[in-house]
Amino acid sequence: MHVISTPNAPAAIGPYSQAIAAGGLIFTSGQIALDPKTGMIQGAAIEEQTEQAIRNLLAVLAAAGSGGAHVIKTTCFLQRMSDFAAFNAVYEKYFPGKPARSCVEVAALPKGALVEIEAVAVKADK
Repeated sequence: MHVISTPNAPAAIGPYSQAIAAGGLIFTSGQIALDPKTGMIQGAAIEEQTEQAIRNLLAVLAAAGSGGAHVIKTTCFLQRMSDFAAFNAVYEKYFPGKPARSCVEVAALPKGALVEIEAVAVKADK
């Protein structure tokens, strides 16, 4: 088991790692739309927040030797299911391979975020 950490994604805001690599798989913690430099939520709209959350997720995956093309499963949390279509429009640009996915509405997310995304990926072949 190996802890993954990168300054290119927001530091953990609790007692957890950005990701863990184990057995050829990478398990990421959920990423919200925090700017890694300022720690502030980026964007007021679901589209903007989804873009930033995915950029953060991809930065963590890159640090682990993987990437969006190697994602096999995501779990997505939306503050409002009414944002589902707009969220999907951004999401599909980054995950054209259509990994398995769960997407649920939640009562609240850290720092008032509109979206949080976590992933399971395989390590990239070298």
